[in-house]
Amino acid sequence: MIRAHGYAAQNAKSPLVPFTFERRDPGDHDVVIEILYCGICHSDIHQVRNEWGNSTYPMVPGHEIVGRVSARGKGVTKFREGDLVGVGCFVDSCRECGSCKEGEEQFCTGGATFTYNGTERDGKTPTFGGYSSVLVTNEDYVLRVPEGLDLAAVAPLLCAGITTYSPLRRWKASQGQRVGVVGLGGLGHMGVKFAASFGCEVTVISTSARKEADARRLGASHFLVSTDPSAMAKAMGSFDFILDTVSASHDINALLGLLRRDGTLVLVGAPDKPLEIAAMGLIFGRKTIAGSLIGGIRETQEMLDYCGEKGIVSDVEVIPMQQVDAAYDRTVKGDVRYRFSIDMKSLST
Repeated sequence: MIRAHGYAAQNAKSPLVPFTFERRDPGDHDVVIEILYCGICHSDIHQVRNEWGNSTYPMVPGHEIVGRVSARGKGVTKFREGDLVGVGCFVDSCRECGSCKEGEEQFCTGGATFTYNGTERDGKTPTFGGYSSVLVTNEDYVLRVPEGLDLAAVAPLLCAGITTYSPLRRWKASQGQRVGVVGLGGLGHMGVKFAASFGCEVTVISTSARKEADARRLGASHFLVSTDPSAMAKAMGSFDFILDTVSASHDINALLGLLRRDGTLVLVGAPDKPLEIAAMGLIFGRKTIAGSLIGGIRETQEMLDYCGEKGIVSDVEVIPMQQVDAAYDRTVKGDVRYRFSIDMKSLST
């Protein structure tokens, strides 16, 4: 067994504290990854605080992982020692269902094995995530990280990046299309970067004008304040596609009104309360509302390769592990531009 050091939540109310545990020895097709950076996703906070009601403890969070291969099983063919790699939201799946065979492992009908707060395929061994020193994972669920990128800023691509890249690609956001991105946070800022790089005319839709300068810096051409009735009225029926990244309750019908005929709104945020949708807002205009969940291994690798070609990474604030609880509080308050990335060297200090 491999001794691992990390930070864990012991219950929904406790701070994260140092935690020592064991990783399995690598099997024939496993790689051992020395973790260098791990991003903080808002879902980490939901899970640590049991806000979704499915948390198990002790919990080592983290599913935006970048590291370096330090060892490998004898059957590993995809990676060598020293390779830069990433691991995202899941580390295994059934491999047999239609979704798995089609490269959409996140929708595995047998249930994907999530990187933390889950169990291995045996149904009993807990999974521990990336707020730790080392990870052991099957090579088929590991991504290759392009050289030359800021690794701290790459880490959030493993969740925030693929969560926004995937729907933009699936709904074919492209040159000349008018794309709205609702919310400018960890997800939204990546949505802006990707949509702008695809040649879209991007508008950030926000409740406040205070982020307009940042939105334009990230690649947006326009900024729409959703609390301004006159501005919203002028924008009615003008968007081909809207990416909604907001996790708080909000008026989705007002957003549907912004779509042109045959336009699509895709939800990637996960509000904790149901959103009420007026049917007429969909029927009149033949509009579509959809959802999207991260991406499969193949598409996530495609996203990382694209980021390598275009030099796209997340905007991050790098912190030591010892500041994780303060970072959680700041994330909830929206006090980060736009993602925290934990430097794992701090585990040894």
